[in-house]
Amino acid sequence: MSGDTDSPRPGRRISDTARASMLRVDQAGEFGATRIYAGQLAVLGDRHPYARIIAGMAAQEERHRATFDAMIARRGVRPTMLAPIWDVAGFALGAVTAAMGPKAAMACTAAIETEIDRHYAEQLVELGDDDRELSTAIADFQAEEVEHRDAALAHGAEQAPAYPLLSGAIRLGCRAAIALSKRI
Repeated sequence: MSGDTDSPRPGRRISDTARASMLRVDQAGEFGATRIYAGQLAVLGDRHPYARIIAGMAAQEERHRATFDAMIARRGVRPTMLAPIWDVAGFALGAVTAAMGPKAAMACTAAIETEIDRHYAEQLVELGDDDRELSTAIADFQAEEVEHRDAALAHGAEQAPAYPLLSGAIRLGCRAAIALSKRI
């Protein structure tokens, strides 16, 4: 029966530490996403055919980040100490993939949003009915992240050079960033 305490159940309350970890990693991820899109736009410019799509995604990510910023402040949760690294790494990832070409920029988005969709789904299961404000935000943002992934795929993400390798590397990096931001 020891596994019963680890599996989510409806009505089960999660600890304050687990809730703080969720907020910390979600805020860090949304911050990183804004930096990725900033890097992509810095390279592609505002006149590129994909600029409007990327700018729209960036605006949604900024709204997500602002929501998590407000929750962190209101709930007294410490943000990740890795924000300076995610600032530079996110911008660099966006700039490098955009420099590889617009399809590589879309591949980056598709890879990141695939991982975020999975991550948010896991959080929603863990939260259950425990925190309506947080679970509502996560569910709303997850739907927009899926839209970003689908838009990236529709705009040729899978046509990027070495797509399987590029996507796999970015997804691995995203999973590592999630794991680190939960704790640090």
